[in-house]
Amino acid sequence: MMNSLMIRAVDVHKRFGAVEVLKGVSLDVDKGEVLAVIGPSGSGKSTFLRCLIHLETIHRGSIEIEGEALVTTDVQGHCSYVPEAEIRRVCRKMGMVFQHFNLFPHLTVLQNLIEAPLTVKAARLDEIVPKAEALLRKVGLFDKRDSYPSRLSGGQKQRVAIARALAMEPDIMLFDEPTSALDPELTGEVLSTMRALAEERMTMIVVTHEMAFAREVAGRVVFMDGGTIVEARPARELFAAPAHPRTRAFLEKML
Repeated sequence: MMNSLMIRAVDVHKRFGAVEVLKGVSLDVDKGEVLAVIGPSGSGKSTFLRCLIHLETIHRGSIEIEGEALVTTDVQGHCSYVPEAEIRRVCRKMGMVFQHFNLFPHLTVLQNLIEAPLTVKAARLDEIVPKAEALLRKVGLFDKRDSYPSRLSGGQKQRVAIARALAMEPDIMLFDEPTSALDPELTGEVLSTMRALAEERMTMIVVTHEMAFAREVAGRVVFMDGGTIVEARPARELFAAPAHPRTRAFLEKML
């Protein structure tokens, strides 16, 4: 069924100066799928995620979000994005959680959640506050609604960041190494929040070094190395018997 396709990326190329970081990455993501992206540092994982949500621009290829073009490349190789207003509208279908939380330090937890819906979506305060409070309950932080980020642990900050992304009611959630800046004992609380989202069939792409999470929660795992997708298979298969020697070598180091 075509309408269940949430993301289609075809032959995505990205350069930083002379360095080609993505060398023709193609990937489809279905509705309700949890996709883990693993691989060594510098393999292009985070850059690919940032290209999907237009934090980076690509040099060649095409990206569609829920059947709507974000960027296309013609037969001559000219890459063109849709108009700016369209880019913003299409990208609002996605929420992103970063490695370093990116919370507004001068706003309380609740204010962090309601800021974007108020300014970007022109939501009414009496509508968005109950929704934001419900999200804080969901991530187990309702009691911190009036606290400032400086009073929170790293794990609490990341859970607020997840709730803040969800406050925009995205159809797709992108996670860029959401636990890599956390102490190991705080990692679990963030992963359990993400696990709960996966159980609700939220479409998710998770760039992660947490192999246990990738194995248990992801339906499919993509292994990237050197700016390409080396292998993409159901999680159980990939971890049980990786097909490619590079995947095997990586997993031996990580597990």
